[in-house]
Parts: sequence; C-alpha cells; structure tokens
Amino acid sequence: MKTYLDIEDLDVYNKLCRLHIEVCDLTHEWPKEEKYELGSQVRRSSNSAAAQLAEKNDDRHIRNKIEGVNRSRGEAAESIHHLYMAKLKGYITEVVFERYRERYKECIRMLNGLEKTLERKLPERERRWHVAEEQAL
Repeated sequence: MKTYLDIEDLDVYNKLCRLHIEVCDLTHEWPKEEKYELGSQVRRSSNSAAAQLAEKNDDRHIRNKIEGVNRSRGEAAESIHHLYMAKLKGYITEVVFERYRERYKECIRMLNGLEKTLERKLPERERRWHVAEEQAL
C-alpha cells in the first residue's frame, strides 16, 4: 500500500501541466515578435506553476511544501495576467481568455485547499489558516 503521494498523484499538478502544454500551443499562434516577449513570459509562468509545486513536494518540512504551493499559486495568477495582456493585444478572444482564466482559477482554488490540508499538519499557533477563519468564509 502506498503511503506517499508522488507529485503526479496530485490532480492540481496534472491540471497545471495540461494547461502549460495548451498555453505553449496557443502562444505559437501569436505574432512572431511576441516569441521572446509575452509568449515566452506566459510559457515560463505556466510551466513554473507546476514546477514550483513539484520542487517542494519531496521536501520533508511542511512549511517548505506550503511555500511551494504559494509560489505555484502566484505563477498561476501571473499566467492569467499574461493571458489578459494577450487578450488586450488581440492575440486571443475574450472567450478564449475566460476559458483559460477559469481553469487557472480552479487550480488556484485547489492550491488553496492543498495549503489548508498541509497547514493542518502544523501546530495550531503556526497556521495561517485557522479553523475559526475557515468557518467564517
């Protein structure tokens, strides 16, 4: 019986990996001058969203795992920003932007849940998410 979750066992990790592959395909349709500008930035942030999670998954310290979750969340949010800029520049439609935005937001919600789960392994005084705050939300 397996007692340890590999990074590939996490649904959020797999979703972020799929999003990265799709973002890469999407950006290759953009104007040539964006290859090393906006296209590169969104490809890097979308890859980093999954990579930050993977980097800290094997860490023995819960606080470090949580740091990886936080960094992953930040990279996902950055990817939304770059896609928004692509929408403003006319490289993608509103519909395409909203589709990606919703999928990244779903991943961010999943990362929030993962953070809360990891925080439960910390002593109560060290937690950022407290039971009373969770119930108020």
